[in-house]
Amino acid sequence: MSFYQRQGEIPGKKHLTFYQEGQSKLYREELMSSKGFSGVYSTLYHANPPTRVKEIRPMSHSPAEVWEEAPFEYFHFITGEKRIEGAQHLARIEYLTNSDLTISTAKPTENSDHFYKNAGAHELIFVHHGSGACLSQFGSLDIVEGDYLVLPKGTIYQLQFEDPERVKLLVVESQSPFEIPGKYRNEFGQMLEHAPYSERDFKTPVLHGVFTDYNDYQLDVKKGERFHSYLLDHHPFDVVGWDGYHFPFTFNINDYAPIVGKIHQPPPVHSVFSTPRFVICNFVPRLLDFHPDSIPAPYFHSNVDCDEVLYYVSGNFTSRKGITEGSITLHPMGIPHGPQPGKTEASLGKEKTDEVAVMIDTFAPLKLTRHVQSTMVEDYYRSWLE
Repeated sequence: MSFYQRQGEIPGKKHLTFYQEGQSKLYREELMSSKGFSGVYSTLYHANPPTRVKEIRPMSHSPAEVWEEAPFEYFHFITGEKRIEGAQHLARIEYLTNSDLTISTAKPTENSDHFYKNAGAHELIFVHHGSGACLSQFGSLDIVEGDYLVLPKGTIYQLQFEDPERVKLLVVESQSPFEIPGKYRNEFGQMLEHAPYSERDFKTPVLHGVFTDYNDYQLDVKKGERFHSYLLDHHPFDVVGWDGYHFPFTFNINDYAPIVGKIHQPPPVHSVFSTPRFVICNFVPRLLDFHPDSIPAPYFHSNVDCDEVLYYVSGNFTSRKGITEGSITLHPMGIPHGPQPGKTEASLGKEKTDEVAVMIDTFAPLKLTRHVQSTMVEDYYRSWLE
């Protein structure tokens, strides 16, 4: 993250003695860093060494099967009804993947008493439906509908929802961190005045106290496609204080201030997060083009080096018909896509749109899983015929 945060009690200088109150016992300093020691980092102070583990066991988990013979065509699949039992990290249904990222949805059926850590990927969780809190070693962070919850790799956390049965999540797991696009930041990392959001829109964790109980706690750890159960002899949120640039945060899609223009604006003006291997944009309610002869519907586009994924959240979509909440479309690189018949003409004269969607453009082709095959709209590629 591009700004500094500080929570709880920390010593005045790093790497010096910091004793627990009224004791001769030291707090244990942990550096959570990226790119070795060269990237952003935070320093946390624990009541216990974070290495204390009683037992490690493999967990039973079957990764989604890749649909190796998937045809090269457009896809529209509907994620609203498909569900796997369990808490959010075990209820994820993987649809699209490559070596850079995995795109899933989840409709959890319960909150978990276990803690969870993705040791191999950074996570972005879009909260389509539901509200609650994200609890982590960095503190507590409220989450509401429309939030992007960004969790750096290695964060230990729990999601506690008020009503798990009504929750719907879009999850992106990335090998690279989610960053604010460089075009929105100055040379010091501060967000520029013309950016469609600012630091004021980010919510960060708050420490409410240190957990120092010594019971058994289960931590589910994911690395690649494998899960392991770590049995800890202490509460993992035993942090008395931390500071730095590496921490979870939320940004709500409704706080995005869209950039509009006299003629149709291309998707990059709607970007919200970037990585070296893919970008995330969002489409939100906005005024449309104001040239008297403008065509508000998107023009036809050939992605020659990007796969384009759209997750539809709500509203009426200018260029698509047959879309429902939780629909996902995949328009792969190498073949053109654009408005369906009649959508260009229907957009003429429109002054605003109420659509809400999350777009992911990847710079390497995506593989489809069998979950796409079981939820896809048949013959979607024929929907451009008159």
